[in-house]
Amino acid sequence: MTLMEKTLPHPSGLSFRTIAGVFKLRIGVVITFTALAGLAVSSGPSLSALQLVVLTLAVLVSSASAGAFNQYYEHDTDPLMSRTKNRPFATGEVKHGPVWLLVIFGLMAVSVVAAWMALNAWAALFTFLGAFFYAIVYTVWLKRRTWLNIVFGGLAGSWAVLAGATAADPQVGAVPLALAFVLFLWTPPHFWSLAIAFRDDYARAGVPMLPVVVGDAQAAKVIFGSTVALVAASFIPLFFGLGAIYFAGAAIGGGLFVHKAWLLAKNANRPTAMACFHASLAQLTLVLTAAIIDARFF
Repeated sequence: MTLMEKTLPHPSGLSFRTIAGVFKLRIGVVITFTALAGLAVSSGPSLSALQLVVLTLAVLVSSASAGAFNQYYEHDTDPLMSRTKNRPFATGEVKHGPVWLLVIFGLMAVSVVAAWMALNAWAALFTFLGAFFYAIVYTVWLKRRTWLNIVFGGLAGSWAVLAGATAADPQVGAVPLALAFVLFLWTPPHFWSLAIAFRDDYARAGVPMLPVVVGDAQAAKVIFGSTVALVAASFIPLFFGLGAIYFAGAAIGGGLFVHKAWLLAKNANRPTAMACFHASLAQLTLVLTAAIIDARFF
């Protein structure tokens, strides 16, 4: 039996659910959506159909490779957490071995080179940085060392916005920069809400997420303050050309997120934390969708 056969299951044995689990495709789809939002609000020329496909796949594949590396690297701690114990590397459904590193880094390299050849060097750079910050900066350097892990690791979404924007125009405009800033501010309250719900998991795995370090009550107060700052920043694009549609999306999504964060700050527990987490997803979806509609159709 070869090394490849020992470490990688036969393709026919990999279900789509397993593949989606290894590569965190749900997160990859969200990251890709942020890149398309960055493209939509860019003032550059329209991409050809081929370029649009390359951008979409490059960001999706690079994000997927980073997600797979995250699970590969954390195969030792994932079994300790109820939220992650059923991941393919944690259960042994997918064997942990060095060949996976070749697959992961090969996919990332292909995505970056494709972005470079079909788009430009800036789009390729930001595509790479998105994967690098999640896989290396967050997963390897920061996650097990400091509660600031998700603050800087969360830049992955910001780089994706800029990858989309520079695909159309290497000169990044004010609106894409503002949206990248919104993504930077969005990630901490989004993830800290989840961390309150699974604080015991992170404590057991030795991961210093904010609720583990300061407690749920204090973390909830920080989430509320961070959410208010995020929602305030989400209105910045209005000063650079986006209009009523975007305002409506930012106001509705922001109002929902602030309300849930306020309830969490008043009573920090698992139900209020999960409600806040889901509100963060709704807020981001509304902001990005409204930005795309406003920029492209109004």
